[in-house]
Amino acid sequence: MIRAQAVTISKPGGPEVLELRSHTVRSPGGSEILVKVTAAGLNRADTLQRRGLYPAPPGAPKQIPGLEYSGTVVEVGPAVRRWSVGDRVMGIVPGGAMATHLITHERETLPVPADVDLTTAAAIPETFLTAFDALFLQAQLKMGEQVLIHAVGSGIGTSALQLAVAANADVIGTSRTASKLTRCKELGLVRPIHVTDGTFAAGLDVNVLIDVIGASYAGENLRALAPQGRMVTIGLLGGVQADIPLNIFLQKRITWMGSVLRSRTLEEKATLMNAFEAQVLPLFIRKKIKPVIDDVIPMSNIQDAHSSMDRNNTFGKLVLCW
Repeated sequence: MIRAQAVTISKPGGPEVLELRSHTVRSPGGSEILVKVTAAGLNRADTLQRRGLYPAPPGAPKQIPGLEYSGTVVEVGPAVRRWSVGDRVMGIVPGGAMATHLITHERETLPVPADVDLTTAAAIPETFLTAFDALFLQAQLKMGEQVLIHAVGSGIGTSALQLAVAANADVIGTSRTASKLTRCKELGLVRPIHVTDGTFAAGLDVNVLIDVIGASYAGENLRALAPQGRMVTIGLLGGVQADIPLNIFLQKRITWMGSVLRSRTLEEKATLMNAFEAQVLPLFIRKKIKPVIDDVIPMSNIQDAHSSMDRNNTFGKLVLCW
């Protein structure tokens, strides 16, 4: 047992409900590892959990947020085969990443590329794994196809944009903030669309659509897709109840998928980790892609970080460090 510090949600509410508290972390068992956390990425899911709208799944810390981390292995369970004390790792967890120490299964963990520092590495797992899974494992994006990415200046957006460009896809991106679109052109965005009134589909005929908005964009999404287009919804910032034109859905023979990482089984996550390590980590090593970080903030300033994300004025990721 060790004493650790963690960001704690004292009660549902605004950023002011977040506190740093101490707690006890047990030793790892079986195939688990104990990681001393260097940094953790902040995600929309954390702000939803803070507000009481996205509770942690069974087995995850209920009051400690955080879905991704980077750090160093400080203890291993008796059945661990891959990792040793001192290894630099990063990964996803269903909760609890915003703590000085965490327990995780060795198969849900990735090596940090040699030329990537641990603070930068904390911005990789959640958004790049989500984008890779949505684009290639779910939507089966192919070279030369057109893909539309909503909120392209967000953490997931900038990750999906870079992965699609690396696959020689033609990328279209939307944002409600014009300056974010300008910055995305430097990452390979071909056609920026500044959404001011909720419409964007005119003139589009895309093969793949990555949607983080949900209900408010549902009808326009169907209109923007080409026949036999594939759409993956990975966020619901625009609501959960949609009135959609089913005739378009049928006429175009659209495939619409939903995806989330947090509630997946160990085997599902391990399979994703293996594919990501083989296909995506080499791109970081060759500097073909990189996490886009808006700011690195001390964990003690967690309330400020949540306030910044709530205002939606960040480009890319916010990283919290100890």
